[in-house]
Amino acid sequence: MNTRVIIAGGSVAGIRIAKALRQFGFTGRVQVFEAEHELPYDKPPLSKLAVDSDPHVPLITRSEAQDLGVELHLGRAVAAVRPGDDEIDLDDGAVVGYDHLVIATGARARPSPWTIDGVYVLRGIDDARTLRERLTTSRRLLIIGAGFIGSEVAALARANDVEVTIVDSAPIPMARVVGDELGRRFVDLHHAHGVTTKFGVAVQDMTRADGSIRTLLSDGSEICTDTVLVGIGASLNTEWLAAAGLADAEGVRCDEYGRALGHANISAIGDVSAWLRPSTGTHSRIEHWTNGIEQAAAVAARLAGKDDTPPHDPVAYVWSDQYDWRIHLFGTRPAGVDPEVTEEADPFRLVAVWKDGSGEVTGGMAVNWPRESVRLRKSIAARNASRASSTEAVTA
Repeated sequence: MNTRVIIAGGSVAGIRIAKALRQFGFTGRVQVFEAEHELPYDKPPLSKLAVDSDPHVPLITRSEAQDLGVELHLGRAVAAVRPGDDEIDLDDGAVVGYDHLVIATGARARPSPWTIDGVYVLRGIDDARTLRERLTTSRRLLIIGAGFIGSEVAALARANDVEVTIVDSAPIPMARVVGDELGRRFVDLHHAHGVTTKFGVAVQDMTRADGSIRTLLSDGSEICTDTVLVGIGASLNTEWLAAAGLADAEGVRCDEYGRALGHANISAIGDVSAWLRPSTGTHSRIEHWTNGIEQAAAVAARLAGKDDTPPHDPVAYVWSDQYDWRIHLFGTRPAGVDPEVTEEADPFRLVAVWKDGSGEVTGGMAVNWPRESVRLRKSIAARNASRASSTEAVTA
């Protein structure tokens, strides 16, 4: 059994595996190295924290870590890994050896191209708190990017009577995830709650003058606001892996048990990892905390010597609260396939299902419909299991 496990990154997945190792009976040394000085926290609620009251609860307290025998090294980032020596280099120059390395450094928000006062990016808890403080006096908010984060902040800002405009270069932003038909429903949802949208246009320039931020768009129009939130996607925290050749544009490629390809004593979990999926025979990266938690449990069991740990083949899952919609998205949407939609009006709820050419459910979206959410997930999981079994039979 490994005697020293190093966890690079205090993400949800990183802290979960630290706890799970102890739950599975691992008795060796467990060390977590995290770049931020704050106690590790859950990043998905940042969009809520940016507008609402501060619900920040650490993923692990110092006393809990002490009780578990987990060593937290906050404010110390892993700068490089040398697999041939089984060592990591820290940003302070220290060198630490490992028996097993777990990569859990996750992703970060892409920086804003505009660096002027009043323009924000939700990179961490400090950004969220600063933006929340700003919105106590600012009454006009421009959000660049109509993805989940931008839409959640828009909903919360409107609940606090802030005037909101959303800009996105895509004509129907959420269509990238759910297709045109459902994407238009998200546009209508914004409009129903008083949000101004400018879709299919790009930001040409941004300047600050007379206490306001003036944003020039590609259609020639100009938006004048007090505050701007930039939400234009995320980048993987993999720079420190470059010299070792452990990551590519899709993250760290792993087998179905989370082992980095070619490195039996290195695992990767969470947003930064691309595991082999038995149901498809391909590597995929699923950016959601549920997947990170499940991967953490699977790797922890393996490192603790549980030889009966099954391959991990998750159902892709994302949830989001926007206005009066609680949205659950599962699985994948086949290109060019329209969903089968069922909805009820009072109270409003909706379920949309995508199927492949053989009529099997590949993905779906449920709004305000918990029972259908459960049914969808079970249907997709059953399909994945069936396909994984078929793949094993062919390769046996």
